[in-house]
Parts: sequence; C-alpha cells; structure tokens
Amino acid sequence: MLKKKGLTQRQIARKLGISRNTVKKYIENQGYPEIDRSKPNRKSLLDRFQGNLAAWLEEDMEYKATWIYDRLRPMGFGGSYEIVKRAVHDIKEERQRIAYMRFETEPGYQSQVDFGEFQFDRADGTIGKIYLFSMILGFSRRLYSEFVDRCDLPTFLDCHIHAFDHFGGVTEEILYDRMKNVFIGKLAGKNKFNDTLTGFALHYGFKPQVAPAYAAWVKGKVERPYHFIREGFWRGYGFICRETANRDLLQWIEIKDQRIHGTTHEVVSERFERERPHLQALPPRAFDTSWRIYRTVNKDCTVRFEGNSYVVPHTLVGKGLILRVKDKCMRIFEDDHLIVTYGIPEGKGHLVQDKRFYEALKKDREMNRRKYGQGRRGTGRAKCTISPIKPLYDMDVEIRPLHIYDHMIGEVRI
Repeated sequence: MLKKKGLTQRQIARKLGISRNTVKKYIENQGYPEIDRSKPNRKSLLDRFQGNLAAWLEEDMEYKATWIYDRLRPMGFGGSYEIVKRAVHDIKEERQRIAYMRFETEPGYQSQVDFGEFQFDRADGTIGKIYLFSMILGFSRRLYSEFVDRCDLPTFLDCHIHAFDHFGGVTEEILYDRMKNVFIGKLAGKNKFNDTLTGFALHYGFKPQVAPAYAAWVKGKVERPYHFIREGFWRGYGFICRETANRDLLQWIEIKDQRIHGTTHEVVSERFERERPHLQALPPRAFDTSWRIYRTVNKDCTVRFEGNSYVVPHTLVGKGLILRVKDKCMRIFEDDHLIVTYGIPEGKGHLVQDKRFYEALKKDREMNRRKYGQGRRGTGRAKCTISPIKPLYDMDVEIRPLHIYDHMIGEVRI
C-alpha cells in the first residue's frame, strides 16, 4: 500500500522501522514469503528398534510404553522415554482403527453369556460383592439375568439351567468370553473347553463357542445389557439380599421386554414369540451340576474329603468311588449306583457314618476269618516256627556234678 502511494523503499523502511532488504523482498514477492512448515526428514534414535516395537505390540496390545522403554534400554536405546511414548501411542492408535461388519443372528441360532461384578454397601459400612449372570438371545434380545454369590462352575451351570427354563428352550450355540472356568485354550487348532461344560453342552444339545481375544464387539449383544442393567436397575437400588434383588430384577426385565429395542426396532417380547419355535427342546432330566471328586476307599472303610472321613460299605475297600458334592450335601457313587448320601458337617476331623456299614462288617464271618483265623485251619494255616524250647539240632549232653566245675575254676585261677 505504501509503495502504491509513491514512497521509495528507503522511505518505507524508515517509516516502518525495518530493513530495506525486507521491504524489497516483500515488494518483489507481492506479500509475505511462505514458510516451509514441512517436517524435516530427520532420523530418530528409535528407527532401528521399530521392529521390536511392532513385534511386542503384535504379541499384546496391552504392553505399555514404560514396559517397552525398560526393555529397549539394555538393547542400546539412548533416547528418552517421551520418544518411546509417542511411538507406542501412534502404533496403538493406528491399530485401533478397526472396521467390522454388522451381523444379525437367525432365530434360535445363538445366545451369549457373560458374568459381571456389582458392589453394594453393607450395614457395617464395608463394601460387598455380588455377581450377575446374563444370557441374551441373539435374535430377539430376550434377556435372563440372575445375581449369584459365587463364580464357581456348579453355580455357573445352574444359571444356564435357570435361563433355559426361562426361555423354554436352548439355542444351537452359546458364545462365551474367555473365562478360565470355561475355556482352557487351543488344542490342535481347536477350542478346548472344560470337560464338565462339554458334557453339559452335549446333554442340552448346544455347541459352545468362544469369542476372539480383544474383540469386544463380537459379544456386543450381551455386553450392552450389563450397562443397561447397571444404569437402569442397579444405580440407586437399595440392596437387601440376593433373593430380593433377583425377584426385583426379574420383574424389571419383564417390564423392559415390552419396550421397542433400539437396534431391532421391534418390541422384545413380540420378537421373542417369533424366535421361541426355533429353540431346541429341553431334555427330560436336568444335568447334575455338582462337583465330581474321585476317591479310593481306605482300609478303615472311609473316603476323605476336606478333612472329614465318610464311612462306606466294607466291601468297597480299595475301590474307586465318585463323590458328588453340592450345597453341603455329598452323594457317593460306585459308577452310576448311589451308595449313600451324607450331609457335610462344619469344620474338620469328623467321622460321618451310617452305622449299618460297620455293623455289616462285624457280621461278615468271611472277612473276620481272613483277619483273625488264618492259623487255625484250612489252607490259611500258619507256618511252623522254631521253638525256643526244642533245639534245632540234636546234641549229646554229659551231665556232671557241680564240684567238678568248682575244681576246674580253681585250676584256672592257679
């Protein structure tokens, strides 16, 4: 603008208080010179360790920058932690940009199962824990949930049975998270499940499946209801006991089944009526979910379990038996034959018995003969032993008067 008014470069420089060269550069370029803001192509101290970073994060995306930095230092890395932190952040950010296809399951094909933990305040001010089992049908989004005190396998399978009864059937497959009491690992490229769960699945006719690691979207149908229950039912709920909470939760779910689901855009209960005919029928008898323990009968006619002894018939000594334990009750089987049922006492050191078993042992004459009568008769006669009275070999003994021995002693003394 000053140039257009006829001012010289010297006058413009003096007026603006800048160099004439700056004025000249501005006039020739008809504006401010562009600044090259591109990043210089500089080498990083981390360049030769990029392969290590990629391998570690390929193995486990949960590795943190501090973990990686501590392992790079012994390998000769001389840069700062901030360099490693930025590099790890960039790699994780890139790998987390995942696109996946949305899918809907066919009626009666799949249900999903998971466990969640909830906390509550006790009367004494401490924090208590309770666990929530949930099973959701993939097609209709019909939900069954139940609070439990433990996460053991019998409780887990009992919840399945309650869910099957609630739905009136079973889906073709059930999708699980990678729970330790369910999923063991890969064996010859195939998923290996707990043997009890495998028998349970065969009994009810479904196929167990496991979700891939670090793939939460695969189990999204059952993951979302946990947030749904936590925010809609649990937040602000006054917990009294597990039985009351389960009754209130079931009533709350039945009301929510009348809502229009945000994904299917249908009423949950109406969509379930279309899915119900596709569920597999339940078997005539429920699966036995009790613990299965194997024990050998001791010579005192007992089997041991958690510090207590339980008496069984003496005819089973040395044989292997199956103990089915659940809810302070023990059933003892020989193969599939039930021998006796005992209540499990509190504490240890108890002898739990049915008096008939020891009475039967007292009356078993053959058993008593084998124990006490082996030397009396028959083929069990005891062997003859050397008598301390009768010598083993015959010897000629000369009997002498005592004065002869006195004379012999006197001769020795001389």
